[in-house]
Amino acid sequence: MASLSPPEEAVAASYHHRRSSKRYSSSTSTNGVSAVESAPDKRHKTSHESSSFISPSEIDSEFSHHDPSFARINNGSFGCCPSSVIAVQRDWQLRFLRQPDRFFFDELKPGISASRAAIRRLINAEHDDEVSIVDNATTAAAIVLQQTAWAFREGRFDRGDAVVMLHYAFGSVKKSVEAYVSRSGGEVIEVQLPFPVKSAEEIINRFRTGLELGKANGRRVRLALIDHVTSMPSVVIPIKELVKICREEGVDQVFVDAAHGIGCVDVDMKEIGADFYTSNLHKWFFAPPSVAFLYCKRSGSGGNLHHPVVSHEYGNGLAVESTWVGTRDYSAQLVVPSIVEFVNRFEGGIDGIKRRNHESVVEMGQMLVKSWGTQLGCPPEMCASMVMVGLPVCLGVESESDAVKLRNLLRERFSIEIPTYYRAPGEGETDDDSITGYVRISFQVYNKTEEYHRLKDAVNELVRDGFKCTSLTD
Repeated sequence: MASLSPPEEAVAASYHHRRSSKRYSSSTSTNGVSAVESAPDKRHKTSHESSSFISPSEIDSEFSHHDPSFARINNGSFGCCPSSVIAVQRDWQLRFLRQPDRFFFDELKPGISASRAAIRRLINAEHDDEVSIVDNATTAAAIVLQQTAWAFREGRFDRGDAVVMLHYAFGSVKKSVEAYVSRSGGEVIEVQLPFPVKSAEEIINRFRTGLELGKANGRRVRLALIDHVTSMPSVVIPIKELVKICREEGVDQVFVDAAHGIGCVDVDMKEIGADFYTSNLHKWFFAPPSVAFLYCKRSGSGGNLHHPVVSHEYGNGLAVESTWVGTRDYSAQLVVPSIVEFVNRFEGGIDGIKRRNHESVVEMGQMLVKSWGTQLGCPPEMCASMVMVGLPVCLGVESESDAVKLRNLLRERFSIEIPTYYRAPGEGETDDDSITGYVRISFQVYNKTEEYHRLKDAVNELVRDGFKCTSLTD
């Protein structure tokens, strides 16, 4: 059988920038995954090499393919991938193109199994077969909701039984709920969450109310679909508490949509306790687009899950079904061990990266609200590597269309990539006296503080010029 390790030249690329710098140390284990066991190259390393550090200049080199003319402070939307991982991915692609038969019969499944094992260690799952690798969190949601739809159609769930989800669920997931649950006879309950958020208790109380509504008139709540980190507006949800409430209230199954999970917040399957959990790896875990995992608790009904693209492995379990869905590029799924090696070049591994990103994004958010005279969208402890920052009221963000036009303006005139958000005024508020416009800033290892000051200055320039969103055309 062919070796599963990337060839020598690709491995060399992943080590190209190792030099000493205290701030970015380490090869220490992270969630049970050590640099030694995850590295694609098994050559002996000296103690000096195994404790080497990545420096700021080396980080710049890893992300030198980013457009330097833009302030890229929107990692949350599309993520990032370092050059060393891109090199390994490219080699996997060439392996297939050089000799497809050998790749298919000898390398693909073992390579994906190695990635699944690395993910299992990262998320503290019990078994490798609880982990399936799929394209993205949207695909994972379709897999889980497809099972729910079959249960309604086959009479295992009663028509009108409920699926409870958060109002701020991601748009594509809402569409999947509509396509699979509503069309199959399920009742969808959306839990309305406050924004800005003042405390986790607000979310917990609203969620309890949503479950009560789902159970009204003798209905059963068959599935709770809960975000770990909502996308827009971005808030870290008290997921462990909500899963515990679901268990106490007799909810059949809990599915956590954590598109922004791994690399952004703590992800431990045994502590969270959900039946299903999905997270993209290309957003905050440095994977090339696109790759995600779907965790299915072994003791649950995960055996009834199937990939929506049916191919030759149908019926062999979701993890195996997902390894082959036809001829396509599987390279993003194969580089996970190399990504683990990359993150372990940083002090504290992925946990250290998460901590520093959180501290930095809070610092930058507070700098912006001080300059603009606004507020954060949630307490610092309820954001991870992203935070919502209120825009000056005088900009006149009065609709979702205004928010989109402002985003385009910031990109086209100021070369700043940043998502914008419109928050409708609450009861007793008006557009003239409440903050209705927000930006969502992200912080990843490649970001620098001057990018956020650039955003600050751009918005302050618009304010000085008397700009209003009504002046923009579609």
